[in-house]
Amino acid sequence: MSTSPDGRLQRLLGGENLASLRKRLRQRFERAPLDEDPGSVRISNLLPDEHAALALLLGRSPRFSSSLQIDVSMVDAALSQAGIAASLRHALELLDGPIVHMATARMRLQALWSGVVGSCHHPDLAAFLHAPTGIGLLKRLSDGVPEAANEMCRRVDAVLGCLPAKGVTRAQLAADVLGDAHALDNGQPTATLVLAVWRQATAPVRRGPEDPPRDDTDESSVRYEILGETARDVWASAGVLVNELARPVMFLNLPVADGGALAPFPGEPGYASLRFLLRSPPSWAVAGRNVYVCENPNLVAIAADKLGPRCAPLVCTDGMPAAAQGRLLTQLSRAGGCLQYHGDFDWPGLRIANYVMREYGARPWRYGAAEYAAAVRTAPRPGHRLRGPEVVASWDTGLTPAMRTSQLAIAEESVATSLLEDLLG
Repeated sequence: MSTSPDGRLQRLLGGENLASLRKRLRQRFERAPLDEDPGSVRISNLLPDEHAALALLLGRSPRFSSSLQIDVSMVDAALSQAGIAASLRHALELLDGPIVHMATARMRLQALWSGVVGSCHHPDLAAFLHAPTGIGLLKRLSDGVPEAANEMCRRVDAVLGCLPAKGVTRAQLAADVLGDAHALDNGQPTATLVLAVWRQATAPVRRGPEDPPRDDTDESSVRYEILGETARDVWASAGVLVNELARPVMFLNLPVADGGALAPFPGEPGYASLRFLLRSPPSWAVAGRNVYVCENPNLVAIAADKLGPRCAPLVCTDGMPAAAQGRLLTQLSRAGGCLQYHGDFDWPGLRIANYVMREYGARPWRYGAAEYAAAVRTAPRPGHRLRGPEVVASWDTGLTPAMRTSQLAIAEESVATSLLEDLLG
């Protein structure tokens, strides 16, 4: 049988005036049950030219009717006997190309995606892709092409196999594992998938609606919401350095294992970069001890001025913790330190506190409704008004209502006197 339509088929079913009819006939084959051809179909809403073509094909009266019932097997036999086409389906394919059976195509595609997931060697990647959100992310990143997804998973497998690292730069990791120093840059599909897998495997706590956006976000965290952290933070948790000298963490009198403190001089504030904390993490001697955490660098300066070497261990988040701040808090918590947190009594301060207490297991430090009420009583008037959307304090159900009533923001520095009592103790 010829693979191209002859003149008789063109005259019978070809031409633009019958294109809509051919499309509807093709759809019957595309949507037929699996491994079955449509036995009998009714075509409705026919135009005169369409009815005339079907009537000629079926040997029916040319008298116009808006619908016709078609016995597919009879049409197949008529076309075959006339030598025009092997079947109605074959005729439609000769005119407009192959007909794709939807159910078969879906099964074939599902098998291809199952093969992609099954080829993953790293258990965290495989677990991530077995969830609907995980396989959905992979399909988006690979533009829905299983072959591209398979290659991406191979690359992600290789990167995850090198994690956690110990202070390697992201560019070096990409060059060593993938042969391209920029393969894990912000927004690269492989990087996005690595970050998503690592974050879910190591810290499955989801971002709460009250958590604020970060000021150092990149495309991967913007597009796929890496669970409240920036990509740099997630890389840091995996021991990978990205912009490792930005925003070092400030601290005061943090004790280390040799009995000293990590600072140039006793009682003087010190700084630690993310690079240092990942490559040469100190042995923190904080087991069972309170480690106080504040929001504002000014409080560290006040404590250093007033208490110097007598001050208890103090760490500053400098607003929402960035990668270095988060890494130090994680190290101190794992070393057995009891983190005690205080921040500004305003809505952004409560957002930061919710995050710090949830992510690092900190407890409130003079940071509740009672302390707020006491600060309001002595605050100068008219004072600084609260601004922005209201935030619910997760640790004290009375704090948000008290702030809503007073509508006064209390800066952390305003209550420094009471905080210093604990820091001296």
